[in-house]
Amino acid sequence: MWAVFQRLANISKSQSFFLFGARGVGKSTLLDHFFMPTERVLFDLLDFELSNELASYPNNLLKRLTPHHGKTPWVVIDEVQKVPQLLDLVHKLIKEKSFKFALTGSSARKLKRGSANLLAGRAFVYHLFPLTVSELEDQFSLDDALKYGTLPQIFELESNSDKAGFLKAYTETYLKEEIITEQIVRNLPPFRRFLDVAAQMNTKVINYSNIAKDILSDPKTVSGYYDILEDTLLGIRLPAYHTSIRKQQKKASKFYLFDTGIARTLAGQVDYDLIPKSFEYGQLFEGFIINELYRRLTYMNKQFKLSFLRVQEDMEIDLIIERGKSAPTLIEIKSADKVDERHAKGLLTLGRDFKSSKQYLISNDPHKKQFSQVLALPWKEAIELIIGD
Repeated sequence: MWAVFQRLANISKSQSFFLFGARGVGKSTLLDHFFMPTERVLFDLLDFELSNELASYPNNLLKRLTPHHGKTPWVVIDEVQKVPQLLDLVHKLIKEKSFKFALTGSSARKLKRGSANLLAGRAFVYHLFPLTVSELEDQFSLDDALKYGTLPQIFELESNSDKAGFLKAYTETYLKEEIITEQIVRNLPPFRRFLDVAAQMNTKVINYSNIAKDILSDPKTVSGYYDILEDTLLGIRLPAYHTSIRKQQKKASKFYLFDTGIARTLAGQVDYDLIPKSFEYGQLFEGFIINELYRRLTYMNKQFKLSFLRVQEDMEIDLIIERGKSAPTLIEIKSADKVDERHAKGLLTLGRDFKSSKQYLISNDPHKKQFSQVLALPWKEAIELIIGD
């Protein structure tokens, strides 16, 4: 069923490229349909024997490619972080214009940590995420997306119990086991505890000291664990807004897990109903909107910055989007199905300091409304308008 989804990743065949994305987002499936079978040779490093061979003898890649020279223009290497030492040879082959390479990875961390050759600008970098609303089209359901997320395999499963089972298997086999197998985390018990707490803290401001106490660790280790989640593409940090980068770095960030289904599973909620208008529903809706906007903006292949602004507990702007020299876009997210001026309080108060900014209140309210400088829109219409700005 994955083939029916028209992915938004705008990949060019003009140059070699990396395609990064968490496990299960459909990288291999996308490339299977991106290349004709006759125009690429595939090396899947999830194959234990192959990855072991190439880790021990990287030059064997050259031997394996020799019969394809001049016949097959593209080489696809799946999960290249498994054997990062291959990149030196890949770099050489690209310089010699022997082949073009499509390199997928579910972690840039191991490549960075091993000081791997990231091809010095000779390869474009693309990202792939769980499915967006526009990719799902008429298969999209907000309630299902909030309950089970939008990883492609979810849409191959019919029963809710199967969907929950898949998500539990994903969190156990990948998030909690494979991360240590990859030697990203050497001491698993505190990391397991961290994942549980990180799920509870999803969409909230990170308090490293409090989390450290909860998992019997220290703030530096907790910060490192969040780095791991970012580097393995399992979530994004949302920094606090400040015009000074130096001062921004000193402020606490928020963190958003990359998929609502994974967030619910880590929080121990995936087997239970999601209650509309509940606190959990509101959190998941905010995470869903933030992730949807982040994915759509990333797919446009244009530079942007995301942040949030909070001056006190009940006074904040959920999302600030900065794009080039354009005035910023300010966004407040509410899951309510009927909004009024009270829901726009943060924008109405703090938004005055952002001259010429566009300000949106995004919600489940089906009606378009105007509160002073704030335009309130149904969430789907708002996303399309913001992306098109």
